[in-house]
Amino acid sequence: MCSIFERTIYPDPESEKAIMGSVVYCIHHKEGCQWSDELRKLKAHLNTCKHDAVLCAAQCGAMIPRLLMQDHLRYTCPRRRANCEHCGKEFSGSALEEHQGNCGHEPVYCENKCGAKVQRRHTQQHVQQHCSKRLVPCRHCGQRYTQDTVSAHSALCSRAPVPCPQRCSAAPARDELDAHLRDHCAAGSVACAYRDAGCRFKGTRPALERHSEESTQAHLALVCALAARQARQLEALRGAVARLGASCSGALVWRVPDWAARMAEARAKDGVELVSPAFYTSQYGYKLQASLFLNGNGAGESTHMSVYIKILPGEYDALLRWPFAHTVSFTLFDQSSSPDRACNIVESFVPDPTWKNFQRPSKEPDALGFGFPRFVSHEMLKKRNFVKDDVMFLRVKVDPSKIVAV
Repeated sequence: MCSIFERTIYPDPESEKAIMGSVVYCIHHKEGCQWSDELRKLKAHLNTCKHDAVLCAAQCGAMIPRLLMQDHLRYTCPRRRANCEHCGKEFSGSALEEHQGNCGHEPVYCENKCGAKVQRRHTQQHVQQHCSKRLVPCRHCGQRYTQDTVSAHSALCSRAPVPCPQRCSAAPARDELDAHLRDHCAAGSVACAYRDAGCRFKGTRPALERHSEESTQAHLALVCALAARQARQLEALRGAVARLGASCSGALVWRVPDWAARMAEARAKDGVELVSPAFYTSQYGYKLQASLFLNGNGAGESTHMSVYIKILPGEYDALLRWPFAHTVSFTLFDQSSSPDRACNIVESFVPDPTWKNFQRPSKEPDALGFGFPRFVSHEMLKKRNFVKDDVMFLRVKVDPSKIVAV
């Protein structure tokens, strides 16, 4: 319990001797050193222990275990001397590290990923001249392709020249071959320009030119014949269109527009006749047409409006019963705003089978047909609303109970 300063401390030889004689392990026991002995021998052991760190023998300043000294001096010491494995030059350790990754003799992979390895100093030359992935222009179209695909492109390039299949001397571009064969090939066989008209000539272009000069009259005759055929076809088409638009119910409601202008024309000229669209009594029945004289005809001239019915040549006349013997009626509609007050004018007749007008027609009729020259007077037309908004409506109807058709 006394203060340490109040005592005089003296070394204890016996204790010191006991401590120095105790058994200890090497301080690098955990690094793998197996030495163990008396404490007094530890210092001597560390002077030789391969795990103990000592200054680098090349005096780089690093503390390196004796066990790793050779590797340090060979690979990591900044003051080591070593040769580059690619160019063979000698460098110090730090300079070698800077040199590695920049050595011109070191093999590296091509930056275009072609798979080739070339020395770093030759990479630019390889990329420009030897790399299979470098871009090169097609010599035909100018488009750029990689070196390993340009040959395949050239085999299909639209601008690549190809031999003419007619074996002429020309070599047109692939996309111009059809035009060459059609318009320019001297060896190809060409049809005459009038082939659609019937000319069957076919030969080379020089022969075609001679043929065109020598066959002018023949070509003109072919064109005239073609025009005649087309005219007949056009007429047949017009007839077919007319039949599609014609009424097949046995009744026609005829709309007569521009009544005032047409009446003025009829009064100024003699024999002005208006004809209606053709209509049929049924799909395979008689073909009929109405005609109208606004200023009258015959007994009704200048005082009445005259109406007539004509029988036209039809497509199914051979199957119908002749003479025509069905009741025909004409109705002029009163266009009064009140239907209850409308007063239509109706006239009808039964054909006389002895009249030639009702026999089977062989051609378009020149006669008036049959009807009423005094159908309605001009005075009556003014009294009622038979003409409204400059339009008149006239119905022509065949009695359906007497239609004879197949």
